[in-house]
Amino acid sequence: MSTENTADSVDPQGAAETANREAAQGADASAHATAPAATPVESTQSTQPTEPLPPTPGVSPAASASPTWAPPAAGTHHPQSPYAQAPYTSPAAAPNYAFAPATTAAPRAKVGAGKVAGIIIAAALVGGAAGLGGAYAGVSLFAPDTVTTASGPASVTVNDTSSVTQTTGIAAKVLPSVVTIEASSSSGGGTGSGVVLTSDGYVVTNTHVVTLDGATADATVRVTTSDGRVYDADVVGTDPIYDLAVIKLVGAEDLTPIDFADSSNLNVGDQTVAIGAPLGLSNTVTTGIVSALNRSIQISSAAAPDTDQSDPNSEDQGGEGPFYFDFGQGRQGSTGSNETISIAVIQTDAAINPGNSGGALVDSDGKLIGINVAIASAGGSSGQAGSIGVGFSIPSNVVERVTQEIIDTGSATHGLLGASVQNAAMIQGSTITGAYVADVTDGGAAQRGGLQAGDIVTGFNGVPISDATDLTAQVRAAAAGSDATVTFVRDGQTRTVDVTLGQLGS
Repeated sequence: MSTENTADSVDPQGAAETANREAAQGADASAHATAPAATPVESTQSTQPTEPLPPTPGVSPAASASPTWAPPAAGTHHPQSPYAQAPYTSPAAAPNYAFAPATTAAPRAKVGAGKVAGIIIAAALVGGAAGLGGAYAGVSLFAPDTVTTASGPASVTVNDTSSVTQTTGIAAKVLPSVVTIEASSSSGGGTGSGVVLTSDGYVVTNTHVVTLDGATADATVRVTTSDGRVYDADVVGTDPIYDLAVIKLVGAEDLTPIDFADSSNLNVGDQTVAIGAPLGLSNTVTTGIVSALNRSIQISSAAAPDTDQSDPNSEDQGGEGPFYFDFGQGRQGSTGSNETISIAVIQTDAAINPGNSGGALVDSDGKLIGINVAIASAGGSSGQAGSIGVGFSIPSNVVERVTQEIIDTGSATHGLLGASVQNAAMIQGSTITGAYVADVTDGGAAQRGGLQAGDIVTGFNGVPISDATDLTAQVRAAAAGSDATVTFVRDGQTRTVDVTLGQLGS
């Protein structure tokens, strides 16, 4: 039963200004397309709930063209270790979502989050070293024998201007807004991706990237932009509840902020483009579509705050499922963390691999629709992490709210419904899916709104609710104190009630 914690948007046709006009002639074929929240919810105990393109990096007419920027001085680029991965074995049980566990070589510092069913690959951190701990249960690190640094082209390469695609235009617009992040501590290091929010250096990424999978709360962070500039960065704040974080580049100016899209306007089948640094390969571009919307995943997290709740899905987790947080690391087993988070995600088949975490998922206009966070893998505890066409991104509407709160106050709030919920499909006699309300908290939002034990929640703010994880994810996506509309079934009749959410952790 899940128990809530009661303590409480390119024009891709343009090429890149005058210097790149030669390449832009072929880009006319680029089509215009228009594509088209983090809150506390009840935790699920044994029950579950046309503007021109920017001039940089530009479109290079030849692959061999030399970059115009000067490389950083020797010794300024912090080397990081790559992650090695062992072969996969088939899962022993139903899917579980879990973050990588820490190794025994070094203690982890808790940095902050909620509950999980299934094991997901955090599409995030690439690189690893002995003693590096995982912030999410289910994945451990191997100590590599070699050292690598992030690398990649500094521009979009075009060799045949007569066949430039829409994706080329999208990439030319978005690349200046995506960065490669390298985090390190005494216990190890790794790389991930980030997206520029402001021209003066605020960048969004994942909590597990800047905390080295939960191993440290004070990692040294270095950031490389698409044109090769390298900055030190400070962590402004982390939000383990939705695995988001904001960092600030020291001395940065004239960066290119990403444009946000409204993720609530997305349709299944819409074009997606993922940009990031998989395996440390900066400025990598992959394409796909929106495979599913209103998807929710539950993930084990060592970065999540401690609770007194037991894992409601423990009996269903006898083995590791096909989903893992993708740290790009070899997996050595689980830390046994029972702390979990439930997050609402966009599912895409655009290739997302180790190191893509924190990177951008954009639409056909080159506007941000999500921050890449996790991928699915084909099987068991020693599986090879890599794209199989099932990737997950945190919706841009949630990202925008959470990051603004972090920038303004250093932290983000999440809604709390004040009810214990479980999957309605598991309740004897139930004829519908949803989140079954097992109990409500005295004085909580659910009780004040008129919800009762035995009600089955089927919708939250217009989003269909099929189980306890869905409800928890949607409630957590909302801000504390926000108003919400809950649709539920009682005695066979569908009803609607408005509630004002409480605050998770208050």
